[in-house]
Amino acid sequence: MTRWIPFLNRAPKVAVVRLSGVIATAGRGSLNDDGIAPILERAFKRGKPAAVALLLNSPGGSPVQSSLIGVRIRRLAKEHSVPVYAFVEDVAASGGYWLAAAADEIWVDHSSIVGSIGVISSSFGLEEFIGQHGIKRRVHTAGKSKSMLDPFQPEKAADVKRLKVLLEHIHDNFKEHITSRRGEKLDQEKDLFTGEIWVGQQALDVGLVDGIGHLVPKMKELYGEKVRFLRYGQKKSILQRFGARIVNDALTGIEERAEYARFGL
Repeated sequence: MTRWIPFLNRAPKVAVVRLSGVIATAGRGSLNDDGIAPILERAFKRGKPAAVALLLNSPGGSPVQSSLIGVRIRRLAKEHSVPVYAFVEDVAASGGYWLAAAADEIWVDHSSIVGSIGVISSSFGLEEFIGQHGIKRRVHTAGKSKSMLDPFQPEKAADVKRLKVLLEHIHDNFKEHITSRRGEKLDQEKDLFTGEIWVGQQALDVGLVDGIGHLVPKMKELYGEKVRFLRYGQKKSILQRFGARIVNDALTGIEERAEYARFGL
């Protein structure tokens, strides 16, 4: 009944949203805009939270999905006038750091890995393998650039040149996002956009994060000891829980494991 008594002070609420896993299009990763959108919408709207806290643990992934999620976070924060805090667990690298930068403040553990502000494209060359097995590749196109970086054909210098131009454009977008969000907090004397990673205090020293701190104590410091936490996260469907997608999940797990392994995790 106390909620109906207007003169009683109610404890402030902080919505906690977990953003964990590789960032990729729906069906290929743990994090994508389609899956996280309804969760973010509820977190910002339900119960008039005093703040939204993002629990981050991501090695990155799709630059487009990272941008879509980041833009959504900023739009909701502006619409509802709610501050956003990011708390990094193991890693917020590449696209994971893109998401962290969508917050107003970024807090990390002493051993959290952040950064990797760069763009990567990787593939395999299988032309010798198929040749050894008597397999011939037949590709016919209309448009000289239609078939680019075919893994079953020898790598072409012109294809690599075009790819590097594309990667530079994406990298420029990444740099613009970080610069616009972190501004003068960044170390102006150091090139932070080489793809390098930083750990804990190192990240703080160069301005990539705002401090060393964890979710509960930091929110209590800002909103009082009686602050309430409303937790939101993605839930697996019944089919996923009972193994209807075991093969797909196993393959996704291997890809995700490889992404985390790039940072020694």
